[in-house]
Amino acid sequence: MASAALTCGIDWAEAHHDVALVDEGGMVMARKRVSADLPGFTALLALIAEHGGSPELTPVAIETDKNLFVTALAAAGFTVYPINPKALARYRERHGQAGAKSDPADATTLANVLRTDLHIHRPLPSISDQGLAVKALARQHQEAIWALHQTISRLRAVLLEFYPQAVKAFPKMQQHAATTILAAAPTPAAGQRLTRRGAAASLRPTQRPGPGRADPG
Repeated sequence: MASAALTCGIDWAEAHHDVALVDEGGMVMARKRVSADLPGFTALLALIAEHGGSPELTPVAIETDKNLFVTALAAAGFTVYPINPKALARYRERHGQAGAKSDPADATTLANVLRTDLHIHRPLPSISDQGLAVKALARQHQEAIWALHQTISRLRAVLLEFYPQAVKAFPKMQQHAATTILAAAPTPAAGQRLTRRGAAASLRPTQRPGPGRADPG
């Protein structure tokens, strides 16, 4: 992208984002705090348009590549530049910003990062609709794995207090055999009554046929 007449910096937070627009001479054209939701995004687009910016000509700098605003800006046609927080800290020192962190000032610094050094920063790559679908599925898969690990950790903690024999028998709680036996013998008393034959019968549906063994199903 060639030198832009207007650059946008966004200092993001959970509930709101601070926005700054800087022209090619370094003058701050606008500062605004917008909410981190659809009305806030609409206000951001209106602010950019009000000062002559457009998706094609106004690059946007932000310290993350996973924010919902990032996704919405990219979908609207803006070129988004995720800026490493350490890089921003160096730019902040260069411009003499001292003392406590200031979100409005950081938004201005982010806009100036692109104004002066646009060519050395890498924009967020464009992703096709199919790519976005794969990304969403991958994220859901990752969250499902995290949820599974958290559930296993909670189950193990409860069993260590209530049913330590189960943890000793099945140190790897994620195995299907462990949950099968726990379903058949959910208490220490039930575990004492469970016979070897009963355990084998419970586990039989979970076993895969080995070499040379007929599949009963």
